Amino acid sequence: MADKEKRKEYQLVVFTIGDEEFGVEISQVREIVRLIAITYLPKAPVFIEGVVNLRGQVVAVIDLAKRLNIPSKPRGNNTRIIIVEVAGMTMGMVVDSVSEVLRLSSENIEGVPSVIETEVEEHFISGVGKLQDRLLVLLDLEKILTLDEIQHVEKTVANQKTE
Repeated sequence: MADKEKRKEYQLVVFTIGDEEFGVEISQVREIVRLIAITYLPKAPVFIEGVVNLRGQVVAVIDLAKRLNIPSKPRGNNTRIIIVEVAGMTMGMVVDSVSEVLRLSSENIEGVPSVIETEVEEHFISGVGKLQDRLLVLLDLEKILTLDEIQHVEKTVANQKTE
């Protein structure tokens, strides 16, 4: 019975960037939208694409491939923006495609191995999910942006609203 109490189940949104598959907890995801027009922001870090108007709310959008420093596929019909809540801020992440929502037991999630076959910087990864025939890199969204970057984005978005 103690084993059952320790076991936790996670519900994950699974998406791809390039040839890699990633997952984030669904509790952090507000919605998934098709790629819409992104307004460029001058002086923003290179991985911040700009902002979008999402039903009247100005939302900063990052190119997750650029942030993770991995190659992505050309944008097309499958490209999506995942709208997430991170550190009290709503932001969008451009990904190549969103494939599924799945449940994964904590017993199928391992910490970040010291030798991992991914090009993603280790501190962005919260764990690796083991599925039947594949591995899923679980991202720690709290570490995708530093505090300074979050403040910069919030300030830029606030300025965009007043213009």
